[in-house]
Amino acid sequence: MDTIASLFSFITTPVSWVIVQFHKLYGALFGDDTGWAWGLSIVSLVVLIRICLIPLFVKQIKSTRNMQVLQPKMKAIQERYKNDKQRQSEEMMKLYKETGTNPLSSCLPILAQSPFFFALYHVLSSIASGKTIGVIDQPLLDSARQAHIFGAPLAAKFMDSEEKVAALGASLTDVRVVTAIMIVMMSASQFFTQRQLMTKNVDLTVKTPYMQQQKMLMYIFPVIFAVMGINFPVGVLVYWLTTNVWTMGQQMYVINQNPTPGSKAQDQYLGRVLKSVTTHGQVRGRTRRNTVKAIVAKGPDRNDIERKFITGLGKLGLAAQEDGTVAKSDAAVLEAEGGAAPKRQQPKRQPKAKRHTAATQPGTAKASSSTGSEAKTSLEKRDASQDDKPKAAGKSAASGSSRQAKSGQRKGPQRPKHPSKK
Repeated sequence: MDTIASLFSFITTPVSWVIVQFHKLYGALFGDDTGWAWGLSIVSLVVLIRICLIPLFVKQIKSTRNMQVLQPKMKAIQERYKNDKQRQSEEMMKLYKETGTNPLSSCLPILAQSPFFFALYHVLSSIASGKTIGVIDQPLLDSARQAHIFGAPLAAKFMDSEEKVAALGASLTDVRVVTAIMIVMMSASQFFTQRQLMTKNVDLTVKTPYMQQQKMLMYIFPVIFAVMGINFPVGVLVYWLTTNVWTMGQQMYVINQNPTPGSKAQDQYLGRVLKSVTTHGQVRGRTRRNTVKAIVAKGPDRNDIERKFITGLGKLGLAAQEDGTVAKSDAAVLEAEGGAAPKRQQPKRQPKAKRHTAATQPGTAKASSSTGSEAKTSLEKRDASQDDKPKAAGKSAASGSSRQAKSGQRKGPQRPKHPSKK
């Protein structure tokens, strides 16, 4: 670790200068040699770095979402060109170029803050060994060596010997208890951050190997941090715990305000928007209007959660507009003015047995009259059929007599016999 940190020695001077400036501020409040002054200086360094990295964090979010959306297409390319790795790579790069996606963008925040992390490690290691570094001169070095956080020196490690810890004016038990608690908190914050991302902000309709990899990282990263944490000084643990908490809070804000389409977080977010529209009768907030505008622009390509939101607006008599606002729909206006005609209900068809019973046993005059008319109609039909019956009967009688005259012969025309059989 010392060798890696020495590679970033060029940035140790800026990092040490920032820490010293914050130390002057907090030293005036808590005292120059206190752990609060030096600890809050490290926390402020983290906050300053993460504020500068917000644009990279936004790129990371966009890249992660694009990668999730592209997973089905990537899987199709892999299956199509599974025997041609070169063509597979070319198609992948073409897909990234067409969609403007950079797979490395998801790693940008970590890569960007790595130099500051190793530079801080180098500064704290120099303080532990009693060497001046950057703008930290001998008086500041002595002050930093006397600073303790809950009884643990900033430069002490979990694996340090008792003699080394005693030289920093602390006990080995205090150092190991404090460092163990901070390592557990650091690993737990890392696990919760990744779990929050996987359970709330992932499109549940897409099942790809990418999701399985992210799920594995959710368990692997905390273990890696726990193993590496025993070799980190207390000051570095403060730095890493602070940056994990910042990442967790930043991600929580993004999930609540701009969730991934198709995710559980989007369902909860649109539910809050619908509740707000129900209360106030309008979409409040620029971010929410942009969300509604994007849903309207999708048209038939909306997912189930977005269709549910549009249906919910319709039940309120509202319709989403192209500019992200809502307005009363025509059907809601007609219903409110009383101009909507009631729908005509079709009579329920009765069973056959019930209809037969009603016809044979009429209970009212109306039923009897209808029965009489039906009987009259049937008699007329019967008379008409009898008028036509003699004609058919005569024809049938003639044909019957011809058949009876030649009884024993086959019906229909007879085939002539062969001359030899005469």
